[in-house]
Amino acid sequence: MAQVAELKKRRLQDYGFHLEYRTRWSDNDMYDHMNNSVYYFLFDSIVNTYLMTHCKLDPPTSSLIGLVVHSQCDYLAPVGFPAMIDLGLRVKKLGKSSVNYEIGVFERGIEEVKAVGEFVHVFVDRESRRPRAEGMTATMKEQLGSLAGSKAKL
Repeated sequence: MAQVAELKKRRLQDYGFHLEYRTRWSDNDMYDHMNNSVYYFLFDSIVNTYLMTHCKLDPPTSSLIGLVVHSQCDYLAPVGFPAMIDLGLRVKKLGKSSVNYEIGVFERGIEEVKAVGEFVHVFVDRESRRPRAEGMTATMKEQLGSLAGSKAKL
């Protein structure tokens, strides 16, 4: 992951796909900010929303599934209820069977990024749990490829 100074330069427009999230009272923890586990819920949500809406992936029925092999988050500033959050998604690296995503977490109306996450999927056959020889589908490669590269340095 990039150095903190580089991460702090991220802006919502650096990401090719956006999703909004209205925080809930239950998202806050005893420290009065959004609990770290909620960030991972959000990462999973934006990635799978993109896969389902743009890549034609239907997780319950698809013979190709994405397994998370790595995730991490750099927390830069707190967010808490009742904030509206804008999530940004981009692809840092696209392989034959794997994709490395970056997710930016922004509080609506505030330019500075609150957190930057990384999420890595390896797409495998549902039954064998092994990557297919052909890797991802052509649609997935094309649509994920459209999120690769951006204004910010990866």
